[in-house]
Amino acid sequence: MTPHLDIPVSEQTQVGEARRAATRLATDHELDETATGRIAIVVTELANNLWRHAAKGRMLMGCRRAGEGRLFEILAIDSGPGMADVQRCLRDGYSSGGTAGNGLGAVQRLSTDFSVFSVPGRGTVVLSRTWVPPASDPYAAAPRTGFAFAGICLAAPGEFVSGDAWDIRLSDSQATILVADGLGHGPVAAAAADVAIQGFAAAAGSPAAILERLHGPMRSTRGAAAAIALIDATAGTVTYAGAGNISGRMISGVADRSLLSQHGTLGVQVRRLQDMVYPWPEHALVVMHSDGLATRWNLKELGGLFNCDPAVVAGWLLREHTRGHDDVTVVVLKRT
Repeated sequence: MTPHLDIPVSEQTQVGEARRAATRLATDHELDETATGRIAIVVTELANNLWRHAAKGRMLMGCRRAGEGRLFEILAIDSGPGMADVQRCLRDGYSSGGTAGNGLGAVQRLSTDFSVFSVPGRGTVVLSRTWVPPASDPYAAAPRTGFAFAGICLAAPGEFVSGDAWDIRLSDSQATILVADGLGHGPVAAAAADVAIQGFAAAAGSPAAILERLHGPMRSTRGAAAAIALIDATAGTVTYAGAGNISGRMISGVADRSLLSQHGTLGVQVRRLQDMVYPWPEHALVVMHSDGLATRWNLKELGGLFNCDPAVVAGWLLREHTRGHDDVTVVVLKRT
């Protein structure tokens, strides 16, 4: 799976680098000139904010298919100083650095989806997501379901491919998520994760049954840790099964519950897999991630984060808890 681009922005020269990277990514996904130009403006505005006002700034960029169109996602992440009043910072004319003060307001207007979370003294995550309809139907709206979700996949330092991968299937009131982590990192790990993704696309049944079907084809690979969550909004349940070190959590402002996997590695050795069924509270997020993210995190003091887009939640977790020496994938889902 192609990971998100991860571009540091701590000096002015990196603004141009971020803009060029965004333009290349948009071109690779065959986005039209209008959309590419809009994305370039967004990246420039967010990158300028990072180098002028923030510490340890970085931009994450990815593009994925959504129906017949594309969703281009940009996250600007920093480690401070943070914003005490986000709404004030979004108003045109407000500036903390002597500029015209149109940056975040312009980004919001140019975005299909826009979300911000900031804590003074800690940092900020800004999301801009652009819907690009297919050329055959330029007025088509972005597909909407009963779920909001986002996944961010980053390659290990020095690698161009990620040994992690994720995918989601949506149908009526159900969502099924797979997260796979090929053993090690680099192309061989990526090949293992890709076999899991390909098998997932064609398999049916419960999470445990799907993982059992993946085990055989993955014997030709290095193997992978993998977990599947079946989220049913009508029943209010999450059915979960996993082998290896993929972490699953259900979190809300009042609850935090781990989703249990068993020991083993798909394609190598695994005991008989079992489905575990959990009640899904109305406002709880489902979070799944590979072991590139530390497991001992909590969001108890960050209640406002639960109201943000799932991509902002994933970005905040990556900002604070990435181990920094391995591939990392975070997937977040909630009801809409």
